[in-house]
Amino acid sequence: MMITLHRLRFFLTIPRNKHKTNSLLNEHLNFVSQLCLAPERTVYSNGVKGVSPPYTVKGHPTVNFFSTLEVNRLCWKCGSSAGLFFCSICNIIQPPDNKANYFDILKCDQMFSLDAQRLQQRYLELQRSLHPDSFSQKSLKEQQYSEEQSALVNKAYRTLQKPLSRAVYMLELRGVFLEEGTDATADPAFLQQVMELNESLAETQSPEEIRAIGSSVKEKLKDLTAQMNLSLNKGDLHSAKVVLNQMKYFTNIQEKVKERSTEPC
Repeated sequence: MMITLHRLRFFLTIPRNKHKTNSLLNEHLNFVSQLCLAPERTVYSNGVKGVSPPYTVKGHPTVNFFSTLEVNRLCWKCGSSAGLFFCSICNIIQPPDNKANYFDILKCDQMFSLDAQRLQQRYLELQRSLHPDSFSQKSLKEQQYSEEQSALVNKAYRTLQKPLSRAVYMLELRGVFLEEGTDATADPAFLQQVMELNESLAETQSPEEIRAIGSSVKEKLKDLTAQMNLSLNKGDLHSAKVVLNQMKYFTNIQEKVKERSTEPC
């Protein structure tokens, strides 16, 4: 950018053919305006999120702008550009990157509706390459990084695998956090419904009734999951938070149903 500005000053100060000067000046002004005003778009390179400009100006080299996640990610061993897990040159394992979120780690779009099979496949691929057993003959630093990376991948997978924890995480990434304890803003009719379900589950001794409550809760969670997906896709964080609170209540009842189902008759 600075080189381009110096060239503009050069054209303004050196006398030459007026028509040619204006033509060249307009060309460079267009080039600068495209660089300054064009919106950036997110791209992924070797699993690392970066930013590149949407335009390539004819007659000029492409200018790339990258996020700090990529610019500052250098191999601790050789100093070359490194991905989230391995160096692109010496292929040595890297320490976890605290700028990467769980979606970056598992290389999937930041969407609530995920392909569970694809998520699991990516998780298994990473664990095969990062598992500490594969680094038992490596240096102590490599063994340490392997343990840290493997633990981080496990945590990322556990979080994104289940709809409730995935929703909590996605809202936290957007600065929305749930309050501890009972939600004071919850609909009283909804809380009454939850209380009645809990009481029925606690009082019944019938396996059939327990299964019926479990089926009802499962359908309710399926409906809430669809609502959550819609709210997040629309960017409606208020509605997403309301839905998330309801998901927490029904997930809690679902866990109780599992406990009751395993009780001896």
